Order: sequence, then C-alpha cells, then structure tokens
Amino acid sequence: MTDDQHESIARVLVIGAHPDDVDFGSAGTVAHWVDSGLAVSYCIVTNGEAGGSDRSVSRAEMMTIRQAEQTAAAKQLGVSDLTFLGYPDGQVEPTLGLRRDLARIIRLLRPHRVVCPSPERNYARLGVSHPDHRAVGSAALDAVYPDARNPFAFPELLAAERLEPWTVREIWIAGSPAPNQYVDVTDTFAKKVAALGCHASQISDPEALAQRLRGWLSASAAAGGLPEGRLAEAFQVLQVG
Repeated sequence: MTDDQHESIARVLVIGAHPDDVDFGSAGTVAHWVDSGLAVSYCIVTNGEAGGSDRSVSRAEMMTIRQAEQTAAAKQLGVSDLTFLGYPDGQVEPTLGLRRDLARIIRLLRPHRVVCPSPERNYARLGVSHPDHRAVGSAALDAVYPDARNPFAFPELLAAERLEPWTVREIWIAGSPAPNQYVDVTDTFAKKVAALGCHASQISDPEALAQRLRGWLSASAAAGGLPEGRLAEAFQVLQVG
C-alpha cells in the first residue's frame, strides 16, 4: 500500500479528541488525501472548552470559538463535513457511550479508512498522550472493531436508527509510539500551517510553531527513510477489513 490511496479507499473518517488535534497530527496527510480525491470527514469528540490560557474568556465562549476555529481549519484542507460530539474537554473516558457514538458515526459515514489518536502513552512525545487523546483512541479502536461491524453490538443503532453494520478496512493511528507508515507532506506543509493558524485561541506565535513543526516533520521523514529536506507525518497503520 502506498502512502496516499489504496485502490479500494474512497472515504476517510478522522476522529480527534479536541479542535486542533487533527491539524497537529495529520493535516498534511488529510490535505494530500483531499487533493487525491478522497472524501474526508471529521468527528471531534470535545469542543475544546478547557483550552487556552485567557481566564477572562468564559468556557461557553471558548467552546464556540474553538468550533469555529476547527471549521475554518478544515476548510483550509478542503474538508467541510464535521461532527462535534460535545463530550466535556479534559474528562473523556473510553465509555460504552462514547463507543456507541463513534460506532454510530462510522455506520452513518461508512468510511474505508479511520484515523484516530493512539490509546498508548508515548514517552518520547508526551504531548501527544493527553488523557483525552488516549481515551478517544481506545474508544475509536473498539468502535471500529468490533462495534461498528457487529449487528448485535448496540442493537439500538440497527433497530431504532436503521444503521446497518459497517466494516472499516484500515485504521491509521496518529501519535503512535510504533509508526510503520510515513506520509510525505512536504507539498502540503503550507496547508498544514494554514490550518493550524486558524486556531488563534491556542497558538500565540504561529511563526515559531511553524519552525517547530518543520523540525518535528523533518525528524519523522528521516525516521521513515525519506530524502533529506522532506517532511513527513507518521502513523501506525492496521489492516482490519
């Protein structure tokens, strides 16, 4: 499989814990997929109301701000289909309720590929291991297998909502401590930076962030064996279909 489009992949669902998670972890890859003709949708589990450092901004206002920022960031990459589940920021657990909600989204959108955070703690990059990230990653993996494909899991999805089971073919785990797929995002790096620039409530120095991103993605490209000067995002890819 190449880093862009398996011949049987047409629809992608990207699941994130907070607004901006997608853009930090996989915006360059998402832009590449959209440019290649794939249909990409986002499911953001929280509204990010615990983010930011300005105490004068109410949490209700921050929720609205961050939804708008994520919507604008997605637009930079060509993504317009977003779902916000509204779980409380900083308090996400891999509950049966979250698994059901993610299984519902999967059955609705019927993606061939799902991108999600890692449920593992990454000691080399502690910032990617926020508790919400790990909880969402765990619930997402369970929603892919076995929940979304099993007609007897959350039977109300089939009986009351008429959502037929759906089998996802691939899972791409962002922030995994054991990546096995490196996507060259050199040509879409500017779009990644533009998307992150939309998250103004969270990023105080966009230019400094762009420099840090370039360093991180250069190291990732080197780890993936790409030529010097290239930039890459890393994933652990699982074939599950």
